[in-house]
Order: sequence, then C-alpha cells, then structure tokens
Amino acid sequence: MSLKRKTVLFLVPSLMGGGAERVFSTILRHLDRGRFEPHLAVLQGLGPYVQDVPKDVVVHNLRISRVRWALPAIVRLVWSLRPHAMISTQPHLNLALTLVRVFLPRRTRVLIQEVSTASVAVRREAHPRIFKWLYRRLYKRADQVVCLSDAMMDDLAINFGLPREKMVRIYNPVDLQRMQGAANIGENPYDNSGPNIVAAGRLSWEKGFDVLLNAMPAVIKRLPGARLVILGEGPLHADLTKQALRLGINEAICCLGFQQDPWRYFKFADVFVLSSRFEGLPNVLLEALALGTPAIATNCTGALREIEACGAGMVLVPPEDPPALAEAIVSVCQKGSRQDLATPPETLHKFDLQQIVGEYSELLLS
Repeated sequence: MSLKRKTVLFLVPSLMGGGAERVFSTILRHLDRGRFEPHLAVLQGLGPYVQDVPKDVVVHNLRISRVRWALPAIVRLVWSLRPHAMISTQPHLNLALTLVRVFLPRRTRVLIQEVSTASVAVRREAHPRIFKWLYRRLYKRADQVVCLSDAMMDDLAINFGLPREKMVRIYNPVDLQRMQGAANIGENPYDNSGPNIVAAGRLSWEKGFDVLLNAMPAVIKRLPGARLVILGEGPLHADLTKQALRLGINEAICCLGFQQDPWRYFKFADVFVLSSRFEGLPNVLLEALALGTPAIATNCTGALREIEACGAGMVLVPPEDPPALAEAIVSVCQKGSRQDLATPPETLHKFDLQQIVGEYSELLLS
C-alpha cells in the first residue's frame, strides 16, 4: 500500500537571482515526488529563477510587493492547502510567518530558513533594537529554524536566546552534476590573457564589492593584464561604476549583471573572489570551489571557516582590508598552476546534493 504524499509549501519573496531562491529551486527539483506534493508561493512571481522551478510544482503568485501586505493572502493560502509543512526564507518573511503562526492550521509545521548571520544583519535595519526584539520573540514560534552553518546556530543562540533544540543545521547543496554539465558546454568567456578575476553576488553593501574595487589598483599595478568580471545586479550598480571611474580602473572592470548560468565564468577564471562584509553560507563560493577554481574569501563569518575545515583550497583574508585582498589576489595569480590550487570535488562532501535533499526531506516529513 502506497503512502499518501505530503503537501509541502515553500515560501519566498520572489524568484530574483539570490542564493536562497537558488537553494529552494534546487530542493524543489530533487524532492521525491512519491513522498511529496510540492507547492511554491511567491510574493511576486517575476524573476530569472522562474524557469528553474519544475513544471510539476504548483506556483502561487500572490502578486504583492511588500511582506506586511501579504500576510492575509499567506494565511488564506495555507488554510486552502492545509500543507503538512511549510518553509520560508529571508528574515522579513520569516518574521511575518512566525507573527501569523497563531492564525495557521495547528497541524501545519512551520519551518523557517535563516540565510545570514542575524546579529550582523540586524544592525543594518533602520530600527535594529526593534528587529532584535522581534527575532527574540517570534523565531521561537517556529517548529524548527534551519541554519546554514554551525556558526549561524551559535549566533542565534547567543545573541537572540533561541533554544538550540529549535535549530537544525543544513548546509546549502552543491549540484555538481548540473554545474559541470553547464560549464563544460560553454566556451571560455574570457577573450584576454588575464589573469581573469571573477566575483558574483547582489550588488549591495554587505557583499563588499567596493572593497574589491579598492583592491584592484594594486592588483593591476603588479599584474597589468588583470581583469575583473562581476556577475550580479543590485542597488549599488551606479555607485560601483562611479567608483571604478574614480579609481581609473574602469577599463579593467566588467559588470555583466545577473547570469542564469555563471558557472563557465567560474570554471575559466584564474581566481574567484568573495569580498563580503558578512555572509550566511555563500553558494557562489561553494560552486566556484566545486568547479576547481582557486578562491579567496574574506573571513567574515564562521561559515567560511567551516568550509575551510573541509580542506577547501581557498585563502582567507580579513574583511574590509583592500591591501590584504590585493596581496592575496596577486599571490594566487602568480602561483601559476591552477591544478595545485584547486579543491578536489570530494572535499566538499558535506554539501552533497543528495545528502542535503535527504536532510530537508526528513525535516519536512517529521
């Protein structure tokens, strides 16, 4: 006798090009359809990851621009579906979901995924004290809080008093087969001798692209052929363009916007750079390492040290330190043999796709 499939609901603000959206779309592609009937709710359905959502996943586009206005629609949808479990991501949506928890069916498990180092992210809010209070009061209402690293669990426990039994650590998955297939199909996107440096992420303050640009004059002085390609979109695009002009390096910088398939840029680059001020668990870094690209990252969160502990071949530098970042880039590019600096794919076994999908499956079924 076959078991009845469990209805599960994934909830995201949009399907724009962010790491959390990529993780959810990856999980949705690989959930066992014999065990789950997956649904996806988005506040706004537009975005490049729409095409990544499997055709058999029912997408509920709420067509609402702000989280606070979406609460009635979320409650109505949950009562209509009566899912066994639902999971949301991104802080504002997580807080909203836990706020309305009392209005949801009691049998529906409410799960939230924390995607960043909360104590640092809260400081960037307009009213940090209010947000810290909300975290402390509301996150406890979730049945389980998914953290992307052990460091993130420690942060929520120490700084927000979240009981450790409420938390579970599930790393982000690396879909190595998909990445390698896409990267191997594409040609080398770089048409210069290099060295070619690549960075990727949302063009926002926390990603530290301004720090990377400040490091580039010193890199170019020692490596005149160096070129930097930045993949991503965001509110600081104009500011970064002006900064490159001011530094006199605009001809060595190329901002290509969001790329649905960034992997060939990773694969053929001489080095990948993560210049973030703070992070959760950076997908782009894991992907670059999995493709064998030498990597440099700012030591901005404990999650980076967890990746390093796996034996990943990367260099850690202090955050917001352009001279140290420049020295690391030059050093890696001058070492010559990319193979000697590459991370063997088996080193990243903790982030294995099937293992992570299995962990999410058990969480959704419990």
